[in-house]
Amino acid sequence: MRVVTWNLWWRFGPWAERQKAILAVLRELRPDVVGLQEVWSAGTENLARWLASELGLHWAWAPSPASERWQRRIGDPGVEVGNAVLSRWPVIEEAVLRLPAPEDLDDGRLAFHTRLAGPSYDIPFFTTHLTSAPDASALRCQQVTALAEFVAAHRGTGAFPPVVTGDFNAWPDSDEIRLFGGYKTAPAAPGQLFLDAWEYAPPTAPSATWDPANPYVHHSPPARIDYIHVGLPGAGGLGHVRGVRRAGDGPVEGVWPSDHAAVVAELADGAV
Repeated sequence: MRVVTWNLWWRFGPWAERQKAILAVLRELRPDVVGLQEVWSAGTENLARWLASELGLHWAWAPSPASERWQRRIGDPGVEVGNAVLSRWPVIEEAVLRLPAPEDLDDGRLAFHTRLAGPSYDIPFFTTHLTSAPDASALRCQQVTALAEFVAAHRGTGAFPPVVTGDFNAWPDSDEIRLFGGYKTAPAAPGQLFLDAWEYAPPTAPSATWDPANPYVHHSPPARIDYIHVGLPGAGGLGHVRGVRRAGDGPVEGVWPSDHAAVVAELADGAV
């Protein structure tokens, strides 16, 4: 099963040209499931709906309850922001959690759960977007605790482990990533561990998903801040990470698709 996570940079920059580049990357990847952050919706148009239609996938969308904070940045009150899921299989359940944040930092960040009717197993799939303030590690620790509890409430009892994707806005050795993983410190939710898929990447593989090589990224050191986390494998290695890499990490016909690179993981799905 091929899983992708990608922050699509909302309606910033040359968004109409970027939209075509995003589609080109996803079409080449041929993913089974995609967790998306900073997805825009305006009136009857929705980027996730359009991508799903072009790719022949199912889709689900969770709008932010505080899009106005984003709208002020581009001067357009008619555009919403949210998280979305694209899936080769039907979405049979949805749930949304607004992540905790103080009023001055609360721009409606979410965790979005979908249960997918896979060919052999239901798949508990999540995508999230944590606060981006550089000095907000303590807040992100609160957010990953809420996220872990949300996953615990919705993971179900099926054979496939939960898959949690998203832009965590945090480096791999940060308190919040260690806390969410639960295998380098005590877990955020009792008994719940999540493996960072990038642990399975070759040591020399390019890993930065926020990279100043991208012209949309300014004055920042390269960092891996986007993740695919997977619960402990099920029977027979179900959900085991077979490989992981970056994608969308260069221009498409001269246009960079987003300010983030995507992460792509291959998970064992039990198919022969």
